[in-house]
Amino acid sequence: MKLPGHGRYAHSAIPQRPTYEWPNGTRLALVVCNNIEAFAYRAGMGSDSTGAPAVQNQRNYAWRDYGNRVGLWNMLDMLDELEIPAAHNVNGAVLDACPEIAPALKARGDEFIGHGRTNAERQDILWEEDERRLIAESRDAIIRHSGSAPQGWLGPYIAQSAVTLDLLKEEGFSYVMDWPADDQPFWMTTRAGAMLSVPYSIELNDSPAQVFRQHTGRQFAQMIIDQFDEMLEQSKKRPLVCSVVLHPFIVGQPFRLRALRDALRHILSHRDRLWVTRPGEIARYATSLPRGVVPGSEALA
Repeated sequence: MKLPGHGRYAHSAIPQRPTYEWPNGTRLALVVCNNIEAFAYRAGMGSDSTGAPAVQNQRNYAWRDYGNRVGLWNMLDMLDELEIPAAHNVNGAVLDACPEIAPALKARGDEFIGHGRTNAERQDILWEEDERRLIAESRDAIIRHSGSAPQGWLGPYIAQSAVTLDLLKEEGFSYVMDWPADDQPFWMTTRAGAMLSVPYSIELNDSPAQVFRQHTGRQFAQMIIDQFDEMLEQSKKRPLVCSVVLHPFIVGQPFRLRALRDALRHILSHRDRLWVTRPGEIARYATSLPRGVVPGSEALA
């Protein structure tokens, strides 16, 4: 029996790989990734606070819009207080609709990551020509608002078509976070050259945890602590990336933010054993390592 395959990367078991350290001599990288999104009113796609599928209406639109009006600013205050750098997966449309967002992220020195035009749509159902336009328009919106092109990409709903990786490489992106297959970076193949995958958690992610599985803020905070503590122990053997994935309309709610702050304070009590960084910095460092260190790098041109 031969199962359909993707042909993008070869199998690699983590105990068999070379060991290396992150730039500051540690073996556990902490990445906080925040998703800033725009949605259509009474149309398109979008999650609902109940966790169940629901028609798009004023209630769930306004719940999500809370993230851009209030929740994001609550989160940025907390990140400033804790001195945590962050990366933001941004819809192009949100930067146009909310002009205060891009200057605030630039002031923090945070990273802009391509995240489509809007989370009212997804790219994996588009014709190749239309998907290329979606990617280019997303990239160009970030250039317009941040002054530089994003290097990283996370698709709306973490969805890809059969040619997404090829299109991203051809449109100037160097890494993706849509393939949650590993706790280390690894190289993937495209028709235009190699593309790096940077770890991005779909488990330690407030949307599936707190919206769809209906976990409380405290349960999610405990998940973060348990994930971090276990990975810190595992990192004695090998370098790892611990990513915490957030959405302002979810954890930007005050009762959830308080629990999240407690979890992040726990993590930062071990700051001397961490590289607190952003995905783009992980990608640049992984790219600088000798061939054969990062899985898939043997095939690099």
